[in-house]
Amino acid sequence: MATENNNNTPKDNKGPESEGRRNALKTLATIPVLGALGYGVYRKQKHDKEAKSLGSAFRFDQEHRMIPAQPDGKKIRIGMIGFGIRGKQLMRAAGFAEPSWIDGLIEGAKNDSKDKRYEQFLEQDDLNIEVTGVCDIFDVYGEAAALTASNIHREGSNGKFGKRPTRYRTYKELLAADDIDAVIIATPDHWHSTMAMEAAKAGKHVYVEKPLSWTVPETYAVRQVVKETGIVFQLGHQGRQTDSYIRAKEIIDKGLIGKVSLIEVCTNRNDPNGAWVYPLIEGASPDTIDWKQFEGPEERIKEYTDYMTSNNLQRYIGPDPRDRFSLERFFRWRCWWDYSTGLSGDLLTHEYDAINQIFGVGIPHSATSSGGVYFFKDGRTVPDVLQTTFEFPDRDMTMLYSATLASNRPRGKVIMGHDAQMELSNTITLKADPASEIYKDKIDKGIIKPNEPFYTYIPGQNSVDAITSPTELYFAQRGLLYTYVSGKRYDTTHLHIREWLECIRQGKQPSCNIDAAFQEAMTAHMGTHAYLEGRTMYWDKEKEEIVKG
Repeated sequence: MATENNNNTPKDNKGPESEGRRNALKTLATIPVLGALGYGVYRKQKHDKEAKSLGSAFRFDQEHRMIPAQPDGKKIRIGMIGFGIRGKQLMRAAGFAEPSWIDGLIEGAKNDSKDKRYEQFLEQDDLNIEVTGVCDIFDVYGEAAALTASNIHREGSNGKFGKRPTRYRTYKELLAADDIDAVIIATPDHWHSTMAMEAAKAGKHVYVEKPLSWTVPETYAVRQVVKETGIVFQLGHQGRQTDSYIRAKEIIDKGLIGKVSLIEVCTNRNDPNGAWVYPLIEGASPDTIDWKQFEGPEERIKEYTDYMTSNNLQRYIGPDPRDRFSLERFFRWRCWWDYSTGLSGDLLTHEYDAINQIFGVGIPHSATSSGGVYFFKDGRTVPDVLQTTFEFPDRDMTMLYSATLASNRPRGKVIMGHDAQMELSNTITLKADPASEIYKDKIDKGIIKPNEPFYTYIPGQNSVDAITSPTELYFAQRGLLYTYVSGKRYDTTHLHIREWLECIRQGKQPSCNIDAAFQEAMTAHMGTHAYLEGRTMYWDKEKEEIVKG
């Protein structure tokens, strides 16, 4: 750790971080330029011998940390709850796709030889599961889910289908079924924890989309139920499988960018879909949507309204009453606090979970937020611009989250170390700091130029093909669509579901278990409450409570 001595050098430092820096200095003594792209640059500078010396500091275990699959593992029977946008993606990741979607992939491959989406989908691992039950409160989605689950051969509309699963009208009926071992929950936020708890009590293993919870009280309750029942729980942060995040952790753990004091993460999207203005699906009406179920569980609604009214935040409730049917609210529910967790729960959590995965920061000491509805004046109550600052004084570190849904300016995760900065997305780029101590010798020799890339890690390839929308591109650039394992491209959600299933079979804990989920939820709630109340929120670690500033 740096001291106040202006002549600070490694020998003046004390403590474990100083020891890490000394180790990094020793390791780097024989490592001039690192990474394939770095080699190309510095070869031109007549540093061939040093450039070819790829030292042990930047050598990684080439195998992705996947739990080996059991070759004769038990077939797991799945119940699918929710078949909207994310539900469809989860089913595809599990190996089941709508025939119409397959038709589009086949047509795309015919028109473009570089379009490998169908080929890659066919090559996706068989997870040894059967979807025996589906549930959605919108008839069109419910029927589509049943058809999708029967598409066991991954074929188009003219293909051969398997047995159709039972379509349930309520999730309670699905959870009561004897032929379901585990459930995948992809409903609006205000249902996540309630369904997860009831599934656990019914003895079903749970994969639930992020965020974990809609209210603070339910966050404690769902953690307790999952631990008491002993079911295998996975929260849907597929970034846990992203290769560049795993490599970033190795680099940071080795001390190769020095002490980190500031991290910047962001969201930048600039189209209606990215701002949750989703299309209103044909066939949707009060006759085909069970609005009463959509309204939400009574206990959760009371927790929500109690919090809002006790803090004089009634202006954020509604404006429509919950029992008034609205297609906009049904398909665009993310725009209203009545059902949503806003930017904090929907998009900030991806960024936070990546940093928690890399650093193990846990719940922050404090959160301060600002922002508002500045662009999408469509009646929404959640902000479309948000800034949140999280403080981690035990780490001497701050994380800044900055979001706008009205600008596509590219900004990745930037992890600022004393000796180098890391730009992190689906790739990794390192740039040495001009004041670096561990790279000083190579900067002085001109081998490394400050603020220019000296190491780049690109897993698999430099680009992602077949991006069909700006929102898809947004997630692809963050490593949330694809990653690579031993040179093969995988859907990160596929790997995340695969991990959950193997943990069920082998009695292990997945990477985004209930403890990580609890940390994610409380962090998001701190940011949300800070925004709504206009004050800093603190975390009392001993009492496990959010405390008002």
